[in-house]
Amino acid sequence: MDLLVAGLGNPGREHVHDRHNVGWMVVDELARRHGGSFKSKFRGRLADVRVAEMKLALLEPETYMNESGASIQSAAAFFKLPAGQVVVVHDDVDLETGRLQARLGGGLAGHNGLRSIAQRLGTQEFLRMRVGVGRPGRGDPRPVADYVLSAFAPEDDVAAIVSRAADAVETLASEGLEETQRRFN
Repeated sequence: MDLLVAGLGNPGREHVHDRHNVGWMVVDELARRHGGSFKSKFRGRLADVRVAEMKLALLEPETYMNESGASIQSAAAFFKLPAGQVVVVHDDVDLETGRLQARLGGGLAGHNGLRSIAQRLGTQEFLRMRVGVGRPGRGDPRPVADYVLSAFAPEDDVAAIVSRAADAVETLASEGLEETQRRFN
C-alpha cells in the first residue's frame, strides 16, 4: 500500500449530506472512479484502489468524527505506513466553500477529528486535503458546530466540489504534494 486516504465524516443517514461529511463524499467518489468496493475493517469502511501506479487504501472511519484517529491508526499500522503517507480529507470552516488546500502537517484549528488523528498517530505531520465549507453567513445564528452538521446550501455545487477534491487526491497520489498545491491550492 502506498497511501492511506481517510475521509472524515459521521455515520448515520442523518449525516450523509452534512458539510462535516465531505471527506466521506470524496472517498466515495474515488472508490466510484476506480472501481473500489468497501468492506468493514478497522472500525470503518475500507476499499483498495489503484491511481496511476499507486495503490491506495480508502478509509471511512465509522467511529464518529471525534474518534477518527482510532480507525486511522489501526489501518496505518496494518499497512505499515508512516504518518507522511496518510492523507486525511476533511471539511474546513476557515476556507470558503469549495476552496481546497493540500498540505503536510499544520495546526488542528479546533477540528476534533484532526485532534484525534494527531493524538493516535503521535504527530501532526500527516497529509491533509482541506475542503472548504465556509462559515455561517451574516445573520445566521447557528454555532459553527451546528453549521457543519447541516447540509450544503442549495447554491453550493456539491458534486463539483467533491469531484475537484477527488481530482486533487488523485494528483497527490500520482504527482506529489508540490504539484497538487500548485494546481489546487
